[in-house]
Amino acid sequence: MEYTIQELAQLSGVSTRTLRYYDEIGLLKPARTNEAGYRFYGQFEVDMLQQILFYRALDMKLATIKEIIQAPDFQHTEALKTHRTALLKRKEQLEKILQTVEKTIQSIEEEQPMANEEKFNGFKEKLIEENEKQYGREIRAKYGDNTVDASNAKLMNITEEQYKAMQQLELQLFNRLKEAMEIGDTNNDVAMEVAELHKRWLSFTWSQYSKEAHAGLAQMYIADERFSAYYDERVSKGAAQFLHDAIINFAMA
Repeated sequence: MEYTIQELAQLSGVSTRTLRYYDEIGLLKPARTNEAGYRFYGQFEVDMLQQILFYRALDMKLATIKEIIQAPDFQHTEALKTHRTALLKRKEQLEKILQTVEKTIQSIEEEQPMANEEKFNGFKEKLIEENEKQYGREIRAKYGDNTVDASNAKLMNITEEQYKAMQQLELQLFNRLKEAMEIGDTNNDVAMEVAELHKRWLSFTWSQYSKEAHAGLAQMYIADERFSAYYDERVSKGAAQFLHDAIINFAMA
């Protein structure tokens, strides 16, 4: 069975404009296009569109989706199983946030104070999930599952005060990093203070600190554009490289 672009849009809930865009970028091309330029989609394209929407539901970028579904070893059934696992994890995390909301409402209505630790459990789990989704593969490959699992467990157990202190320390790190960049020396006192602040920030979640691991993480900041973007977007362009250099100097001191 074939579908016109309008029929596929109605079937899937995806706009015809989006389907045309997917065609333009090579993500989902029609099975054929007739002489008049009309697009027609077959069962294969319908199945691929479903896969694309599953990945989009997990907030994956289109370029990454394209790379995955067009890989020579792409397996449709295995991909569906992976989607199911990821969606179940998200469902569990959302249910925990919902439970937190319900407990908060109940505590207000019944005038029974809710433990501060309970207020943030769902959000800490969401933070861990986002970190795993964005950086998990690289971090686990570099440091091992045991180290990452221990770090996640430490984050889940931090108190509200510690969580706020962690956020405030990161803001202080951003400000001092900007000041150090204006000076332009990655080995002066301000740059060393930046590296020390970064060490203290890591210590909120790292179960054990070492200069070697610190330097290894700094290397990832410049080797992977996702890590680089985190600091470049929050401070200024070149911040990740400057932070890397300061940490390396700090580790060698």
